Formats: sequence, C-alpha cells, structure tokens
Amino acid sequence: MSPPSPSSNDVEKGSRKAVPDYLLPEDTKASRPDTSTDEGQDFTSSKFAAYSREFERTLIKYNLEARGVQRVLPHECHTLTWRSYLQPFFLWTSINLAAQNVTLGMLGPVVYALSFRDASLCAFFGSLIGAAGVSYVATFGPISGNRTLIFARYTFGWYPSKLLVVLDLIVLLGYSMIDLVIAGQILSAVSAHGSMSVVVGIIVVAIIGWLISTFGISVFHTYQRYAYIPQLVAYSILYGVSSHNYDLTTPSQGNARTVIGNRISFLSLTLAAAITYGGAAGDYFVYYPPSTPPLALFSMSLVGLLCSFTFTYCIGIGLASANPLISAYNTAYEKSQGALIVAGYTEYTSPHAFNAGFGKCLAVVVALGLVANLAPPTYSSGIDFQVLGKNFQKVPRVIWNSVGVVIYTVCALAGRDHLAEIFTNFLALMGYWVIIWMSITVEEQFLFRSRLGFKAGIGDRSSRGGWGQNYDWAVWNEPEKLPHGIAALIAFLIGWVGAILCMAQVWYTGPIATLVGDYGADVRLCHHVHMHRGSAPKDANLIVSEPS
Repeated sequence: MSPPSPSSNDVEKGSRKAVPDYLLPEDTKASRPDTSTDEGQDFTSSKFAAYSREFERTLIKYNLEARGVQRVLPHECHTLTWRSYLQPFFLWTSINLAAQNVTLGMLGPVVYALSFRDASLCAFFGSLIGAAGVSYVATFGPISGNRTLIFARYTFGWYPSKLLVVLDLIVLLGYSMIDLVIAGQILSAVSAHGSMSVVVGIIVVAIIGWLISTFGISVFHTYQRYAYIPQLVAYSILYGVSSHNYDLTTPSQGNARTVIGNRISFLSLTLAAAITYGGAAGDYFVYYPPSTPPLALFSMSLVGLLCSFTFTYCIGIGLASANPLISAYNTAYEKSQGALIVAGYTEYTSPHAFNAGFGKCLAVVVALGLVANLAPPTYSSGIDFQVLGKNFQKVPRVIWNSVGVVIYTVCALAGRDHLAEIFTNFLALMGYWVIIWMSITVEEQFLFRSRLGFKAGIGDRSSRGGWGQNYDWAVWNEPEKLPHGIAALIAFLIGWVGAILCMAQVWYTGPIATLVGDYGADVRLCHHVHMHRGSAPKDANLIVSEPS
C-alpha cells in the first residue's frame, strides 16, 4: 500500500490518531469523536483486558498494526494511487506462486490418471471459477471496512455466522499445515543425503511466517509486493529445465465415463483450492477507500489469481506426467512431492553438473517462497478468532496469530507423511462451504437487498455505483441489528446435504457421485442451493436498520 495522504490516518502502522478508543489513555478519549457504536467494543476493566490494551499500545509504539477485527472507518483509509491498483495483482501472484500449487497439480496425472492436456484444462477452468468467487468477495473489503467473515454476519446473522468462522479457521490452519509440510520436504530433499529432517524445515518456515503476519498488514503488503519476483525466476527456470521431459502424448486412462468423472473431480479439487481464499479475501483490502472501483479490484485480483494458479498447476502436472518416463522423477516422488520439485532441477542438482549448487539454491528459494502463501492464512486466522465474539476480541490479534501457528505447526509435524491424502480429502471437502456461502451471498445482494428500497450508502461508508448498497456497515458488532440468519443457515445445511450426496472421496462416495464412471466423480459443483431464495424474504426486514 502507498503512504496515506497527510489528512488520513495510517491505521496500518498504528498512528495514534487512528487507534481505537479503547487503546487510548483516558485523557485522550475525551477529544475523540464517540465511535463506540460503530466499533462495538465491550472491554472490561479486568486485569487481562488492561494487559491486553497495554500490549497493543506497545505494538503501536514500534509502528506495528494493533487493529484486530475492528472496522476501518472511511477517514482511516489510505489514499488510492496507481500502486494501490496494482497491489491486488502482486498480492495474489506472490501468494500463489507457491510449491503448494505445484504439488496439487501433480495429483492430476498421478491420482486421477489424466493426460497433460486434460489436467491442464481442468486446472485452468477450476482456477477461473474459484478466482472469480474470491475476487468478488475481495471487493467488499473497501466498501464495508469490515473483515470478510464480519461481512458474513449480514447474511447469516450473529450466531449462525460463527459456524462459518469455525470452518474458515479449519481451512486457514489446514492450508498452513500443508505449506509447512511441503517446505519441509523440499528443504530435506535439498540437504545432503536428506540430512536435514522435514521437522526442521517445518519449524523454520513456521517461524518466518509468524513474524511476517504478526507485524501487521503493512509489513504483509510490502512483503507480498515483491515476494513473487524470486519465485517467478525459480519457477521459470524449473519449467525451462524440466519441460522437455513432460509427457504431452499419453491420453487419460480409463473408459469414457471414468475419464469424465476424473476430469470433474480434478476440476473440483483445483476450484476448491482457489475458492477457499474467499473466506479471507476482503481482509487484505479494508484499508482501501470506499471509492475504490469494484471492477478494478475484481479484475486485478482475478488476473493475479488465474495467472499464478495456472502457471504453477501446469508445472506440477508436467512433472507428474513424466514420472513413468524418468526414473529420477519416479524415485523422488516415492519420497515426497517436494522431492519431485527438487528433481525437476535435475540439470542443476546432479552432483556431476557444474551448476549443482545453483539448482539447490533455486529449490531453497521455492521452499522459502511458501512463506508468501503461509502469511495470509496466518494473519486472517487471528482475525477469525476475534470474529467468534466480543470475549474473543479482548485477546489481541497477535496472540491469536501465535495460537494458530502453534496449532498448524503441531498438525504439520504429525501429518508430514500423508500429504497426498490431506490434499485429496481435506481440500475438496472444506472448499465447498465457501461455494455455498458465496451462492447465498450473491443471492442476498442481487435478489433481496436490491429490492429493499433503501438508499445506497447506508451508514457512514459510501457505496460506488450501487455496489454494496443497502448494508448498514456500522452495526457490524451489534447482534440485535443484524439479521437472524435462519434462512441462510437452512440453505447452508441443505447445501451440505447435497454435497454429501455428490461427493467422491477415498473414504466415501455419495450415491449421486457413483453414477459417473468406475470410481465416481465429485459432482458437488452441479448442486445449487435454492432454499435461501424461498425463505430469505422472511428475514429481509431484519437485514438493515433505517438510517436516522
């Protein structure tokens, strides 16, 4: 993000003027406008609350972000510059030029027996659909000033939205766990004779990711603005030295119905990997002014997501397609997916090659590049913990970030030998809740709120071109002014029933999924939720309060 104008308050860096009231000394609060209704704080005078406030003031003293889930007001936003327009592209490109997506692409040929062409096309279209959903959610960050799952309260209400928060926490921590496992595998494969344990690599990357996410969104955005550069170089070289080994001719395996089923399943997997960012996409743009054009933010996010996903997926698909042909690749894959990435640098990593050290250096760059993929879910997990309720808000975001790091590091250490199973079972299963939520949110915005007849720009944050209209963003922390969320919850649960009937996992195949091919197909994307459309109008009158 660019520096704010002199008239704006730099919330990212903890400017005193932009600090919420509860962090200011008592003699300073009197001079501040009363924003208690908007911020919705309910902090007590307990010793713990006092220690928390003092800790957050310390963060501000050292120019770090103290803000957690509190809403960003319009006068606290940054000035919109040309760099701000490009930042979404750099952000999503840095996040997704990651080894995690390379290893996910490997599953196309290895698990689903797809050809290079079929797997690449499925990956592209899966990424396109998922990226479009994420980009849509990202546009609500500037409009509302609220974090992503605070925005979910405007559809699901105060209590049902907590279910989404729990699911999102599982996704964020689960993805972080996968990042650590892959990074540990790569660093172990690079070390001489595997002398470095995967455990050591996991711990090293976890510490780096914790540091970046803890320092706040300013450090986070600065890091992501440049993190893609070494990754782009490393992956371009990987493609250059390995692409001549890719198997571009062998067709997909199985009869016609089985191939169709495998295509659908892999497309669903790549879509799930992309769309799960939707639970946090708005978190990174709340400091953008409400005048930010939604189309510009949507477009730059979409391009950044689609390009980075497609590039890394295709490299993974190519490496895996060469497994049966290249003995070194096959041997490496039997060790781990991370080891196969290292084997892709064969021309440089061979001990007989002149540039063996350079190849290993590139592999280390790839491993450390996972930090860019690790920092966003770590940052957002701290926000999500606070979204669970006012009592959770009393604990500083930094503490919740640390709790999240400990959880996913322990899980990574325990599951480091089962990465492929985690990918195929965890990602496809957890990604679907985001699709259901987005479907309900789109219907809410365009079918119901557009008919309420309220003026655009309710509250104190303006809408642009009608986007985000009929939402009272100021009541984000007032349960009695939010919808009950009964209709959304019913639609959500019915969506999950459909998901269970249509899912195809190693441990379970639904009755509808079994109708496609020999092994079934994950056809949950074909299931659409209509229950919300039938019951939401009953809740519509409770969605917003009329401006006074």
